[in-house]
Amino acid sequence: MSGGGAPDFFYREAQRLGYVARSAFKLLQIQNQYKLIKPGFSVLDLGCAPGAWLQVACQSLGPLKNGGAVVGIDVKKVKVPSLHCDARVQTISADVMKLSKPQVMELSPKEKGFSVILSDMCPSVSGISTRDAALSFELGMRALDLAVGRAMNVSNDNFQNEGESCPCSPYDKGVLLSRGHLVIKLLESEDTKELSQICKPLFKKSTWLRPKATRSSSREIYLICQDLKSQ
Repeated sequence: MSGGGAPDFFYREAQRLGYVARSAFKLLQIQNQYKLIKPGFSVLDLGCAPGAWLQVACQSLGPLKNGGAVVGIDVKKVKVPSLHCDARVQTISADVMKLSKPQVMELSPKEKGFSVILSDMCPSVSGISTRDAALSFELGMRALDLAVGRAMNVSNDNFQNEGESCPCSPYDKGVLLSRGHLVIKLLESEDTKELSQICKPLFKKSTWLRPKATRSSSREIYLICQDLKSQ
């Protein structure tokens, strides 16, 4: 619903079309514009509650015969929605900040990694804009770290002093497949520019998008990273 409590267009459309939340239209717009999810792809949805992105991701895979998989992770226990989802969708209740990359890799088909990683994670909003933005940035960095692993440390000079050895393990591999795509939600701040700069050398293309379904009062913005380069 809108800030005033009255149902808005996207809320009504979600009800009409069987989506569990209006946020489905954010991913629908991303998918329509960038075509990130294709038949046979494996999708990881970080912060998947209440399940609207699971629905859109599964729909984007096409008919069941096309294959593919959708794995949702959230600190909350999320039931797979009955509409727009099928046997390819599963959810895991866990804290993304505490999961190791090998644990996440084990959730992917044949433990080979994911074609697309979606991070719609959001911190518990305190109302203090700087604090909320910092927490959002931390979640975004976690999503990026899970996706690319040690590659992030190599590309990010700001996170490492000159002459200082890299603290990451040589086996610290990310769970995003080569040529895979990453979507990260952030609360817009000065830090969002920093995350964008880290992603630029890792992906062939990175762009910002504020979906039409985003409420006018929200500072949410999405970083769309396409085609992870071979590391």
